[in-house]
Amino acid sequence: MLKLSLDALLTVDAIARRGSFAAAARELFRVPSTISYTVAKLEDDLGVQLFERFGPRVELTGAGAELLKEGRYLLKAAGDLERRVRRVASGWETEFTLAIDSMLSPGALMDDIAAFCAVADQTRLRLVKEELSGTWEALLDRRADLLVGAAGSGPPGGGYTAEAVGTLSFVFVVAPMHPLASITGSLSKADLAAHRAVAVADSARRLEARTVGLLFGQDTLTVPDMQTKYDFQRAGLGFGFLPAAWVADDVAQGRLVAKDVDEPKPDETLYLGWRTGEEGAALAWWRARLRDGAAVRRMATAR
Repeated sequence: MLKLSLDALLTVDAIARRGSFAAAARELFRVPSTISYTVAKLEDDLGVQLFERFGPRVELTGAGAELLKEGRYLLKAAGDLERRVRRVASGWETEFTLAIDSMLSPGALMDDIAAFCAVADQTRLRLVKEELSGTWEALLDRRADLLVGAAGSGPPGGGYTAEAVGTLSFVFVVAPMHPLASITGSLSKADLAAHRAVAVADSARRLEARTVGLLFGQDTLTVPDMQTKYDFQRAGLGFGFLPAAWVADDVAQGRLVAKDVDEPKPDETLYLGWRTGEEGAALAWWRARLRDGAAVRRMATAR
């Protein structure tokens, strides 16, 4: 049988902070005799002395300090648990995960996150980045609760609801020193086939992976995310399409060269997505916050 209780730990904590049994009694709205009894019983049950008495003033012994050091973690955890249980009872999820496509910048959500935390400070928020079909898979596998800016339509089979919240335009670019930069006119498949493409790896584990804009047998450098693709293309390690908002300044300053291609990449539709039939205060809050597309547009233009 456990000899420690949260009430006893709360009492020891109050005494240590206030410096006397009487002051702790006032804080806890108890009579001093109740405080004395709680401490005496705890000391007896544990077989250790927790406080040195100096008249009305008391100080923790070494054993008491060790008990309180660990005990405060328990008090905090118990308080957190109590608040989370109350939140769950009121409709707030204990934890909520946003899955964001790597084309979008999570940093552009800072103001939205601050507003969310002010309302739902006991819902733990988690942000993850996924690529292509991996974003949808994170939702279906319950690794995410809401998709933000998922690219393209979701996989067949249903089980989710999707709302379009914007589009993203792409530009075909190469570094100024790349051989394709000096070719005049629109680039054909034959022009591209002789050079290396830089592609983002699909993070899907189970769904069929997507490939975008690659030719059969194409020499390809596959990278983990859109930021790496951007960095590698600027370094001249290959060619490919990048978000227009990302490269506008680079093209204007000559750090990248935009080229016409015979088969341009169409605009990508971006979606919010969530599992059908699931409800919760955090899900409702984020859907209402993001469905007008303003936040997604900010995320698409930031890096």
